[in-house]
Formats: sequence, structure tokens, C-alpha cells
Amino acid sequence: MGTLTARAANPIDALVQDKRVASAMSWLDKNLDWVTEQQIAITEIPAPEFHEGPRAAYVAKVLAACGLDVRTDSVGNVIGERSSGSSGKSKDVVLVVAHLDTVFPADTDVRVKRVNGRLQAPGIADDGAGLAALVAIARAMNETQIKAQTKIVFSADVGEEGEGNLRGIRELMDTYKGNVRAVIALDGAATDYVTTIGLASRRLDMQITGPGGHSWSDFGAPNPITALARGIVQFSRTRVPQEPRTTFNFGVIDGGNSVNSIPAEASVKVDLRSEDDAELSRLESELRKAFGSAIDEEMAAADPGNEALRLKVTVIGVRPGGKLAADSPLLTATENVDRYLGNRSRLERSSTDANLPLSQGVPAIAIGAGGQGGGSHSLDEWYDPAGRELGLKRAMLTLLAIAGAQP
Repeated sequence: MGTLTARAANPIDALVQDKRVASAMSWLDKNLDWVTEQQIAITEIPAPEFHEGPRAAYVAKVLAACGLDVRTDSVGNVIGERSSGSSGKSKDVVLVVAHLDTVFPADTDVRVKRVNGRLQAPGIADDGAGLAALVAIARAMNETQIKAQTKIVFSADVGEEGEGNLRGIRELMDTYKGNVRAVIALDGAATDYVTTIGLASRRLDMQITGPGGHSWSDFGAPNPITALARGIVQFSRTRVPQEPRTTFNFGVIDGGNSVNSIPAEASVKVDLRSEDDAELSRLESELRKAFGSAIDEEMAAADPGNEALRLKVTVIGVRPGGKLAADSPLLTATENVDRYLGNRSRLERSSTDANLPLSQGVPAIAIGAGGQGGGSHSLDEWYDPAGRELGLKRAMLTLLAIAGAQP
């Protein structure tokens, strides 16, 4: 007759038995309406990339009210520090981040609407949910006076989206260089994943310039827009593998002054992503070849004697990849928290603020802030706050487990 194997002890059981931690979890349960109010207030402040200032100012006030030592750094990150409970002896830092910026231009209507229990607005989930969780966890810890063995830094950072090129998290990693024990990025909604692998990407601006001219009198001159179109069509025929998964996207096209003018310039911004760095390099090479060939075709079709078109390629973003070790204490802590909460999650690869620390060998994850969301990066983005307390507790307990909550 076989014997039953005892279930392994979960260290989170002991963590939540601490009166302060239990009180913080209870505070989250009782203040969900406040968290949602903060999410709405934050979302309704426009924050296009490179113009996050007004939203940053609001979040800074909220974090200051949560008892943190708050400042804004040179690139626009809001930094709220919670000192360790070890009399300042430890220089270790656990960094919790959520990004301020959105993909939407400044004139986008970001007023939040309530529809059938959901909140609808551009940016309401990405990263309104993450920012709301950031301030909620900071306030819960302040209200219950939780101390940790390491300094905890809550940061609403800039430059995660679009052409921001992770400039916010880059600055934070430089600021606390050598002392960061772990990074937790709160990005979007849900609780069913843990991002442990950073998806590498490159973003390029392909610009073609030429002589320009009048649509009638200079007909036959090479047209940068036509050459651009040829390049897009040529590159779009490039075969990409399913394994490693590789993608590309033409996201923004610009050029020309009027319908009756041959443009002197045209450009397109391209996003390349791959699970493999070698494949990413191959894709960039194919992109450059396609646009070079497109210019040759356009010149061959133009009248002789015209000034040649010129191609300028500008790299506007590089996101390095990285991977969290399977035996990392940060991953173990997250798994233990999930086990305690009865939450099932999967490991995932994505492009987030966690990319940068992972590329530097610093343990990092990205997790959702709870609730459910959809329509990310679209005008129809939505968020359902039902069940968000699970995500808030999951993030806070993971933070306390890795930061070493003091009794």
C-alpha cells in the first residue's frame, strides 16, 4: 500500500500570516472602488509618447500621498522610494514599474465610458490598469506600515511604447545600477501569464529623398512615394518562419506636400520582431535590400538624366531580448504566490519594460494587474475590473516575497 506524499510547504502561507500583510490584503479588498477611480483619473490624462508630463504629475501626487519619497528624474520617470526596514544597511532595490505613455496622439478622446460593467477608453488597460495597481500597492503598504528588507522603488516610467525605446527603464537601471535585485513590471490586465522572456525587436525609419517637382511639368522624375510603395511590396513578400516566430509591420507612412507635387521625401516606419536575434538580423538585411532594389526599379522607370533617389535608414528603436532563469527566486516567488492564491498561469514571451533588465542579467518579470482587458492599442480598448483584487494581491505578495517583508 503506497504512502501519501506530504504537500511541500509554501512560504507564502507564513507571509500572509503576518498581521500587516493580512491587513494590506484586506485593504485591497475594501478599496477596489478607489483603485478604479484612480485608473479612470489616470487614463483621462493624455500621455502620448514623449509627452507624459501631465499624467506623471498626477501620479507623483498620488504616490507622495502614499508616504513615498517622490521625485521626477531627468527623462520624466516618477520615482517613489520606500526605504528598507533594515536601518538603511541594505543597498538592494526591488523595482516595481508601470508605464505612463500610450500609443495615442494628444488629441485622442480618452474620456472613460462605462458600458455593461466595462470601462472603455484608449489606454484604459494598457497601462491604466498597471498604473492603478502601482499606486494601490504603494498605498496598501503605507496604510498598514509594511516594511521590507530591501528598498522598494515604485516608478511610473516613460518610453515603453512606440519610439520611446525603453528610455524610462534604461534610466532607472542606470540610476540603481548594481543594486537592483529584481524588477516587476505591471503591464495591462489579467493574471493568467508571467512574462519571463523578452521579445527582441528593431524599429527602423526608411526614408527616400529625391528632386521633387511639379506633377505635370516634371512628370517622369523619380517619385519617392512610388519607390516607397515598391519597397513595401517587395519586402512584404519576404517569408518569415513560424519557429522561431518572426513578424514585421509597416506602421506609419509620411511624405508629400500636395496632390499635384512630386514629393521630395517619403518615409515609412517599420517594426521587426523575432524570437531569434539571428532571424531579426536577417529580416533587417532583407528590408534594406528590398528598398535598395525598389529605388533601382523607380530610377529605371524614370526619364534619363534625373537626380537619383537616396535611401536613408535610421534605427529608431532596439529592444534587447533576455530570459529569466528557470530557477530564479523571482519566478519561484511568483509561482508560490499563484499556488497560494489558486491562480493558474503560463510562462510567456513579450516585449515589455522587463526586456531591458533581463538583457542585463537582472531578474525581471511582467505580469498583469488583474481584471480583464481587450482591444489594446485601439480606440475600442476596454477593461473589466471584476476580480481585479486577485491581480493586486498577486503583484503585492510577489513583491513582498522577493523584497523580504519584515515581521
